[in-house]
Amino acid sequence: MNPNQEKNRIRLIFIVFLFLAVILCVRLYYIQIIHGQEYVDKADRQYVSPSHNIFDRGNIFFQNKDGTLLSGASLATGYLISINPKKIIDSVEVYKSISGLLTIDMDIFYARANQKNSVFQKIADHVPEETMKKIEALNISGIQIEKERWRYYPGDTTSAQILGFVGFDEDKLVGRYGLEKYYEDILSRNSNQAYVNFFAEIFSNIKQTLNNDSKREGDIITTIEPTVENYFENIVSGVSAKYNSKLTGGIIIDPTTGEIYAMAISPTFNLNKFSEEEDISIFNNPLVEGLYEMGSIIKPLTMAAGIDSGAVTAGTKYTDTGFLKLDGLTIYNYDKKAKGIVNMQEVLNQSLNLGVSFVVSKMGKNVFANYMRSYGLDEETGIDLPSENHGRLENLTSPRDIEYATASFGQGISMTPIATVRALSSLANGGKLIVPHIVKRINYTSGLFNNISYVNEAKQVIKKETSEEISRMLTVVVDKALADGKVSLTNYSIAAKTGTAQIAKPGGGYYDDRWLHSFFGYFPSYNPRFLVFLYTVEPKGISFASQTLTTPFIDTVKFLINYYNIPPDR
Repeated sequence: MNPNQEKNRIRLIFIVFLFLAVILCVRLYYIQIIHGQEYVDKADRQYVSPSHNIFDRGNIFFQNKDGTLLSGASLATGYLISINPKKIIDSVEVYKSISGLLTIDMDIFYARANQKNSVFQKIADHVPEETMKKIEALNISGIQIEKERWRYYPGDTTSAQILGFVGFDEDKLVGRYGLEKYYEDILSRNSNQAYVNFFAEIFSNIKQTLNNDSKREGDIITTIEPTVENYFENIVSGVSAKYNSKLTGGIIIDPTTGEIYAMAISPTFNLNKFSEEEDISIFNNPLVEGLYEMGSIIKPLTMAAGIDSGAVTAGTKYTDTGFLKLDGLTIYNYDKKAKGIVNMQEVLNQSLNLGVSFVVSKMGKNVFANYMRSYGLDEETGIDLPSENHGRLENLTSPRDIEYATASFGQGISMTPIATVRALSSLANGGKLIVPHIVKRINYTSGLFNNISYVNEAKQVIKKETSEEISRMLTVVVDKALADGKVSLTNYSIAAKTGTAQIAKPGGGYYDDRWLHSFFGYFPSYNPRFLVFLYTVEPKGISFASQTLTTPFIDTVKFLINYYNIPPDR
């Protein structure tokens, strides 16, 4: 054999060994990292009947500001204890032996033990390992032990309507609400996997890594910051408790990226202790499903449309007579008082209904209607939560002028809170319509991942210059008008507006004593990190949103400034 042949043979042997080494490394990676838990489960099958598939599901994580992941939804492990009545000889003695370890009603136990035609009767589930070991040590004939896993939510009530929960659809556990439902195809697991041999599994795993179907299973990492979420939930529940509101909710969002840091709803429920037999409406998320007439927080959108279209400027003036008759109906300012000659800045400062009605008359009702639609108020936002509703702007197809006048201050048209937040974010971010979202990353079981961003999908709806001007005007509202300027912050600019809306009667018209209060604001005004939105439905004993929501809003702003160490901007 010549030297060249010898070298080629050595190279071939080296390549073969290198290939085998790579295969072994891949195999070890999949066994220890990707499928490690599966093999742990197989080792535990000594406690599990052969036909039993242990429940498996992907995790949902929150993420702290430092990047640390905290579990929002995970799996808890324990044991299911059952009996085979055919093997129970003395049910009285069996009950005496286990009653000190398990909480089970005596009559129920005897009734199940007497089912002699059955081979399986459950007597306890979610049993901790320590208790299981004690029962196992009793070595009682007819006692069966199976390992089980179930969905567990470490925060109990935290983000309940965002997370949703897992429940039975016929005989299969699936996501029923919230992220659990929306990302069912990512979080669900196929546990019916037959054994394959060593090399078949190696090449199967490699093939699955490259296969689009295998990349669907994974864990999801949300934009929810748990410290912010818990703080905001306390703020929202505090408002509901103080004013005995029917419902209170809020959203904290990055108005530029659409990432949602917190979504709070009161009342809420405990994800680990609820019953599906209770009023199911509490499981719904009114922030994406509910429709409301939002009132005066819509006025900045009207004003921005007027400025963007060239119909008005901040200095444009009109004569406020205190009332306006259109189509046989009369609209008023909130206090039914004439304001005389005022400019557009004062329209926002004093929240004048007649002022924004004037803006509509200057730009024309069709132009106004087109702007309101361009804000996406009658569309779904695309948020990654199920059952999203869309707004109702049918009044903006009416031939009557009155419908456009009332819509200018947020009455007669309805929208979801999340669509409202998206529209208001365009005032803060340079005029772009963002995609609000909850999930920022998916880690697939294949080892791949997907970082989710919708920044490039944002569309321009008003000019950047309009956004800057309306931000300046709303900053003046906080500095001079909101609580007479007493809540403004010396070193931080804040742009904000309150809203108070009458609640519509089911048969037409409005209640005289039922209100929806809303509040939104963003900061720093010209390069905002956060937009905060709050609303409360039917607060008792108080009339205006400036009275109910100003303090919760300002407290939230101060918390966010301190928590994120936001530098002063003035």
